[in-house]
Amino acid sequence: MSRSFEIVSESAASVGQIHAAFGREDYWLDRLGGDSASTLDSLIVDDEGGVDVQLTQYLGRQMLPGLVAKAVPGDLKLRYRETWRASGDGRVRGEVTVSASGGFGSSRAENWLAPAGTASQLRSSIRVEVKIPLVGGQLEKSIGAGLAKSIPATLRHTTTWIAQHG
Repeated sequence: MSRSFEIVSESAASVGQIHAAFGREDYWLDRLGGDSASTLDSLIVDDEGGVDVQLTQYLGRQMLPGLVAKAVPGDLKLRYRETWRASGDGRVRGEVTVSASGGFGSSRAENWLAPAGTASQLRSSIRVEVKIPLVGGQLEKSIGAGLAKSIPATLRHTTTWIAQHG
C-alpha cells in the first residue's frame, strides 16, 4: 500500500533564481550541509538548463527506528534523483524519485515551481511506499509528516542560499 501527500511551499526567490541554483554544484554541496552520510553522486546540466542530480544517503542501523532496524538487515541506503526542467510557460517541472536499498520502499514526487507575483510557489504531489510488513503504513505516515516539514525547510534554505550567493 502507498500513501499520497500534497505539499505547497512559497519562496521570495523567483522561479528562474531557484532553477539556476539547482544547476550549481556549490548549491547542492551546501544543501547537503557537510552531512558525511550523504554524497552528491552526479550533477548534469544540459544545454537547455535541464538539471539532473543524483544523491545517496547512508543510514546506519543506529539511525533507524527499532522495528525497522529489526526488519532491515544491515544499513539502509537511499538513492535520490531529482530532475528539473523549464516547461516553457514560466514554470519549472521537477521530479524526485527515492529508492531504498533492498527494495524496502520508494517515493516519487512531481513538483511544479510557478511564479507567484515576483516570488514563487512550489506544489509537490508525493507518493510514498514502504514495503515492510506491519510497520509500512506507520512509516509512510511518518515520512509524509517529515516531508511536510522538510520540503518547506529546503525551499527556505534555497531562498537564503540565493540571497547569499546570488
